[in-house]
Amino acid sequence: MGGPAIPTLTTERLVLRPFVSADLDELAVIHAEESFWWYPRRAAMSAEETRGFLTTVIQRYEDDGFGIEALIDRASGRMIGWAGLAVPHFLPEILPAVEVGWRLSGPYRGRGLATEAGAAAVEFGFTDGGLERIVSLYEPENVASGRVMEKLGFVHRLSTVGPRGEKVAVMELQRDGWTDGPDHG
Repeated sequence: MGGPAIPTLTTERLVLRPFVSADLDELAVIHAEESFWWYPRRAAMSAEETRGFLTTVIQRYEDDGFGIEALIDRASGRMIGWAGLAVPHFLPEILPAVEVGWRLSGPYRGRGLATEAGAAAVEFGFTDGGLERIVSLYEPENVASGRVMEKLGFVHRLSTVGPRGEKVAVMELQRDGWTDGPDHG
């Protein structure tokens, strides 16, 4: 598919950078947190599952032209999760689409970091990424994620069911409805 090069994005508190194979050990520690994968797995991810996940993410950079990125805390240099743009292959009914998403390690939640990372990814998507529309997906029980989407200006597009039978809200933001500013709507 080949889109724009996978960028490194820097915000006030974060760096979003492409994953590399050497990230496996640090990512496996984060993925071992049950709460990190509560939606949709309701369970932690094993080191072997994380290896497969990382291999897929890195391959999608080439195949899709988009992919989630390592989320680094600028102050400590520590990986605290991941965020960015990716094609939601697991929900074929909404394709073609590019999704913005984020997951943060427990100690980093509730600080506005997901909103900060999401805003940077959306800005890239609508500028250098050349996208006209970005979606974001969440389980309605995950109220915090829904609030982040609303802060970023996303509006409810449809409700559907994910691959594990979970309810999924599909949120959407059109480029012509997006403004490059602190509130994004």
